[in-house]
Amino acid sequence: MIKDTSGQDVVVTKSKKTPRNIVIAIAATFAIALSANAIMNSETAEQSIEKAQLQFAKVERGDLTRDVVATGKVVAANAPRVYSPEQGFVDLQVSAGDSVVVGQVVAIVDSPELNNELQQQKSEFARLQGELARKELDARRETLNLNKVLDMAQVELNAADRENRRAQLSIKEHLISQIDLEKAVDELAKAKLSFKHAKEEVALAKDTLAFDLQAAKSTLERQQFVVEELERKVKNLNITASVSGIVGNLNVQPKELVNKNQALMTLVDLSAYEAEVQVSESFANELGLGMDVELKIGNQMVTGKLSAISPEVSNREVTTRVRFGQTELTGIRQNQQLSARILLENKQNVLKVRRGGFTQSGGFVAYKLNGNIATKIDIELGAYSLREVEVLSGLEVGDEIIISNYETFNQSPSILLN
Repeated sequence: MIKDTSGQDVVVTKSKKTPRNIVIAIAATFAIALSANAIMNSETAEQSIEKAQLQFAKVERGDLTRDVVATGKVVAANAPRVYSPEQGFVDLQVSAGDSVVVGQVVAIVDSPELNNELQQQKSEFARLQGELARKELDARRETLNLNKVLDMAQVELNAADRENRRAQLSIKEHLISQIDLEKAVDELAKAKLSFKHAKEEVALAKDTLAFDLQAAKSTLERQQFVVEELERKVKNLNITASVSGIVGNLNVQPKELVNKNQALMTLVDLSAYEAEVQVSESFANELGLGMDVELKIGNQMVTGKLSAISPEVSNREVTTRVRFGQTELTGIRQNQQLSARILLENKQNVLKVRRGGFTQSGGFVAYKLNGNIATKIDIELGAYSLREVEVLSGLEVGDEIIISNYETFNQSPSILLN
């Protein structure tokens, strides 16, 4: 509602040198002028609002940092799960919340099938060891026989050679007939041939024995690998902690029958933390690995880098991971709540104004102050930050606008402020 002009009246004191009628005329003229100005303003403005109810800001030039404000929690950077290596009955050695160190046994899986198979393979390994030893003895015996055959062939060859030499001397003395000489020559040739064949057969037989022994050794080595693998599996039934920290959630009950690769528990490494931040999906396409992030954890402010971005959207939010330095942090805990400010972009030397409710109108109009009149003008806004917004057109440095919400203005072209 427009006030009357009583606040604009001026008391005119009587002067000795000024006639009364002139003073009255001047006062009347001034009152008429003020009344005309008020009428003009009331006619120009379609709505009147108390100035104290509104917020104002001036347009200025400077740097603007685009950012995203989000919330999240502190999570362990390393929280491995413990899985059952085999099927069996699990015997838990720890409870949820217990402290553990690297190498400490946290669970034991009793697998009767695996233990039985190990015993069977060990028995098979012992049998193959005995078979290999027997084959080595047989090879030594066979080698002895082969050497005997070769030696006998050598003796026969020597005897035939000696008889041939005796026959050659006897024929010169005419002590034997030509037939006896030829017979001695044939016996020598036969002995040479027998020795040659015996030598080759012995060599072949020895190669065969060596091959059989090598095959038996290979079979034994293979069985040894089978036993060692089963021993490794049985050893892994004693499940140890891979990190130092505490036991998180237990996924099974003591003495429960578990399957191979079934999750048993979660271990939490308390020496390294990360921040898990939930960001609105509208900013998902603008996020990038390596972006700077400011975190407020309790009363502590830390900076970090965006290290992971989830490829899926859940409840209209994208889950991100922030890695931050922890050398000077104290008192942080798993699942502790935090607030985050992700710095998307830094724009230099731009027109900007303090952010307010007026941006909810779409960023296309603003009410610019001119005295007590706020006039509606067209503007174009650009990048948004937590506290400021970029002005692309419609305003200049030094202009003052209303930054409150415009819903109560009813799209009025101008507003009278009083």
